Amino acid sequence: MNSGVMHAREGVRQALLTIRGHKLRSALLILGVAIGVATLLAIYTIVSGLRGRIRSDIVSSAKPYLYIARHSGLGGEDPEEALRRPQLMPELIPLLDELPGVGGVDYMITSGRATILTYGKERTNLVQIFGASSNFASLYSFAIAEGRFFTFDEQDSRTRVCVLGSGPAEALFPGIDPVGKSLRLFGVEYRVIGSMESRRHIFGAMGDNFVVTPWTSYEKDFSTGEYDDRTLAVTVADGYATDDVAADVTGALRRGRGLKPGEKDNFAVVASETYGELVDKVTQGVALVLVVLSSIGLMVGGIGVMNIMLVSVTERTREIGVRMAIGARRHDVLRQILVEAATLTAIGGVIGVVLGYLAAWGGTKVLRFPFALSPWIVLLAVMFSAGIGIVFGLYPANRAARMDPIEALRHE
Repeated sequence: MNSGVMHAREGVRQALLTIRGHKLRSALLILGVAIGVATLLAIYTIVSGLRGRIRSDIVSSAKPYLYIARHSGLGGEDPEEALRRPQLMPELIPLLDELPGVGGVDYMITSGRATILTYGKERTNLVQIFGASSNFASLYSFAIAEGRFFTFDEQDSRTRVCVLGSGPAEALFPGIDPVGKSLRLFGVEYRVIGSMESRRHIFGAMGDNFVVTPWTSYEKDFSTGEYDDRTLAVTVADGYATDDVAADVTGALRRGRGLKPGEKDNFAVVASETYGELVDKVTQGVALVLVVLSSIGLMVGGIGVMNIMLVSVTERTREIGVRMAIGARRHDVLRQILVEAATLTAIGGVIGVVLGYLAAWGGTKVLRFPFALSPWIVLLAVMFSAGIGIVFGLYPANRAARMDPIEALRHE
């Protein structure tokens, strides 16, 4: 049998003997490493779930789409210059509708105004009211809880109907079907034709506190003119690349707004995936900081490994002297001690993975984050814990390997 394998087996056997012979000392070492690994794994998994949750809430749609506004909202733009750009008017909708890669177009108007709604004795918190097209619910993947969404005919005829987010629906009509009831929006009476299911948004009730009306009705009753914020969104049809559709949309908008070649775009077209990538960048930085901070626990465990291995080497000085006297070389002793340290911390790593899995699973369920644990992360956690044993076991191992066999044999 290969000598390296024999020494590895001997190191593992010695580690198990150390655990058996010094139960409390070994248990404390393994527990320290396990807690460190569990903390790292749980933090990484929960932050990954947070990233997925924020991504889905900000992107808001199950389909890729393009968001079109006077400015991108991603920074790097002169805000005053962006606000001086002309509004995106509804005359642009037919230009986008006829493009082959566009699956649907949504038009939205908001003035940023919020109000408190009442119905009988019930009242809401501040609720945002905005106008949108009949494609709004399908484009942003909203599910209807009661009733229905408004139709294109109601949009075209400027009918005063509205659909409630789950926030105002639950606040105003607890246990009651809101469909058919009337509400006064900024003093104008609107009929409720439906309500949305709660999206359990990462930002809490704020994500569900809205009322949406046909944009034509909103324009008729609530438009503030130059203070409006008018935006467009188009879904990317199946089989089309987002970048290609974005190029076509940009070209159509430039033609619609009469921009000459060489003139700068006076609008911004942003793919939904861009917002997802922005979320990834922010959360990856947060995850890195948290992982670095939590790794301090593993460093403390590593110091424990060093102390325990130093004690173990001291207790086995005579044994090491005998082995070296009958032919064991220094690197053989070094390897055995390192394998022993790595085995102890790897056991802690395996226990830590189990604890980390349970903590991450429970944490994501409580916080309603998506849960996904990569096998590569599990393998990396175990290897990292074993690596801690090797790094912090290096000094005790080197000390054992440098012993003088004669002096070691004299040790009592």
